Amino acid sequence: MGGELLATSRLEKLDALRRSLSAVIRGKDETIEILLIALLAGGSVLMEDVPGVGKTTLAKALARSLDAEFRRVQFTPDLLPSDILGSSVYSPKDGSFTFKKGPIFCSILLADEINRASPRTQSALLESMSEGQATIEGVRHHLPSPFLVLATQNPVDFHGTYPLPEAQLDRFLVQLHVGYPEPDMEIEMLYDRAVTLPINSVEVVMTMAEVTEIQKSVREVQMERSLARYLVDLVAETRTHPMLKLGVSPRGSLMFFRAVQAAAYLAGRDFVIPDDIQKMAQHVLPHRLSLTPKARYGSLTRLQVVQQIVSEVPVPV
Repeated sequence: MGGELLATSRLEKLDALRRSLSAVIRGKDETIEILLIALLAGGSVLMEDVPGVGKTTLAKALARSLDAEFRRVQFTPDLLPSDILGSSVYSPKDGSFTFKKGPIFCSILLADEINRASPRTQSALLESMSEGQATIEGVRHHLPSPFLVLATQNPVDFHGTYPLPEAQLDRFLVQLHVGYPEPDMEIEMLYDRAVTLPINSVEVVMTMAEVTEIQKSVREVQMERSLARYLVDLVAETRTHPMLKLGVSPRGSLMFFRAVQAAAYLAGRDFVIPDDIQKMAQHVLPHRLSLTPKARYGSLTRLQVVQQIVSEVPVPV
């Protein structure tokens, strides 16, 4: 873990980052915690919620707190892959082509309303999300490290949208729901924004270089083999559950493992406990599942299936 003193210093900075985000988005401690876990695990985040609950503000606050290069792309039906990745531009002066980088060349990319772009454009993010690189016109380009995609989509207005395919959903580490604030917190929000916006007061509390070092430490968090078996047992249940036609992939298992390590690290431990696995199962697994028609007609949700599996699979002792 790099020494107890160093680990304590990092946890203090992570706590400062948590407070910085909480000052902008009030009353959403769990949402912010899962966002930080995704950051430490090096995974992308899909935020699905109604408009106006603070998804974009949360992404901006995270980028400002980390002093990270931030780009926002509004996904629309006419958006092309080259609008995200970049392309070669012809110079009539000397007849040469110069590659112009697209907005994907940043540290934090906000893909706003990602389901409004065509599947062809959505797929432009696949390689970058899983491999941290982009192949453009046959040339491989490495993206800044760490690289984080925060994508949003509106679960209500489906007119003119293209649902994300399973392969795309599998690239997101977690799916977040911000939700409406509690009445007391909404009142506080009204006063917070009476004169100025809290996001304008966000200060840098960490650097992306420090995030990279913490991500390396997260990979050293220990998980006993019995707990790894428990994690795999949960995943295996999704592949045979009668209400599911598609379970979690091995790639999903790998992301689940990394998310659990990050959750333990954020809790100040260098080892995993069963609670970490049960907690992250509800955020990492549901969006990777596909319900059967019987489950959909019965109003069963993917989260309910995961909760049922977690309650039935024996916890190692």
